[in-house]
Amino acid sequence: MSQDINSELLRFTTAGSVDDGKSTLIGRLLYDSKSIYQDQYEQIKQASERRGEDINLALLTDGLKSEREQGITIDVAYRYFATPKRKFIIADTPGHIQYTRNMVTGASSANVALVLIDARKGVVEQTKRHAIIASLLQIPHIVVCINKMDLVDYDEKVYDKIQDDFEKFAAKLDVVDVHFIPISALLGDNLVHRSDKTPWFDGPTLMYYLENVHIASDLNFIDVRFPVQFVIRPYKEEYHDYRGYAGRIAGGVIKKGDEVMLLPSGFTSTIDKIQGPSGEQAEAYPSESITLLLEDDYDLSRGDMIVRANNSPEVTQDIEVMLVWFDGENSLRSNGKYALMHTTQDIRCVVKEIRYKLDINSLHRDQEDLDITMNDVTRVVLRTTKPLFIDPYRKNRITGSLVLIDEGTNNTVAACMVI
Repeated sequence: MSQDINSELLRFTTAGSVDDGKSTLIGRLLYDSKSIYQDQYEQIKQASERRGEDINLALLTDGLKSEREQGITIDVAYRYFATPKRKFIIADTPGHIQYTRNMVTGASSANVALVLIDARKGVVEQTKRHAIIASLLQIPHIVVCINKMDLVDYDEKVYDKIQDDFEKFAAKLDVVDVHFIPISALLGDNLVHRSDKTPWFDGPTLMYYLENVHIASDLNFIDVRFPVQFVIRPYKEEYHDYRGYAGRIAGGVIKKGDEVMLLPSGFTSTIDKIQGPSGEQAEAYPSESITLLLEDDYDLSRGDMIVRANNSPEVTQDIEVMLVWFDGENSLRSNGKYALMHTTQDIRCVVKEIRYKLDINSLHRDQEDLDITMNDVTRVVLRTTKPLFIDPYRKNRITGSLVLIDEGTNNTVAACMVI
């Protein structure tokens, strides 16, 4: 058990066009790695028999009744499993074009994106859209799973052509680490066990890759960013001097005794104590939730940020972002006003300028047609009602991202990555 607590956590997301076999892939991965409970397996078996088909492993993740009836994935399903080497959280995201926003949600915190391509169809428009989103969201590792190889007789030429097409397209994107694996999700080829039907493929199986890909350097351990979420002031008499700042570390390593700067005031202080879930600790790392106590009494509140004195984010009200538009009812309005959420800040903003819209197929920048509708990717300048503490998204995925909310409906209408 202790080994399980200390093992590393890898988050991965699936992406691909509809019917490319994402849910089947995850079902097969869970089944072959012995991560399904017997009662779950029996349930799937019964559901499959009712539908008069062989055991359909896709039903493991398609949890909504409407998903099972239509045979498609609508919502993002999160599944947890573990092997002796690692713990995993999978986001099974929909392939339909109208659910692209769900894919953005599932991918925003992922270390690895699995992009599925149907070997019979090759690289289609939705594959390109998902590759662009994976690159925009700076997912560090991309694995292109060329699926349904059993339907093209495990032909190496088919695999090579798809790899070539994808690489040509990805060359225009900001993706660093891309791997290709020929698989059959239905039959389990090259998922957990090597397939003898692809003797020409000498790369790792998907499971081996997921267990061994290096993810420790995916987080930012250099730039200290601590957005204050809550100020703790206990009422008890013996704690009347206690003032703790609770939050989650968005970047950097924080140690007791470090000199820090407080934003927006610019005052400096020293870290007196770091308190974690199990008491006091000497240091804390990105994504840990902690409470900080400072040596000096300064007034900090929710939305303020604690950083290193000589390493601070940009403090600005004019922010240039790449934006993915989610709203199916309304288009993005130039000069439109929206609520904005960034780390622990809730403020308002206005769309100052729409620079261009990205053509998904050619990656051409369209500056003529600036009608931004659902799933469009566009470059925009926002003006906020008060300064934000931001980093470029490529430097820090937490301080470099924000969401826009329609104040009338309270719907999230866009995800933005700071350029």
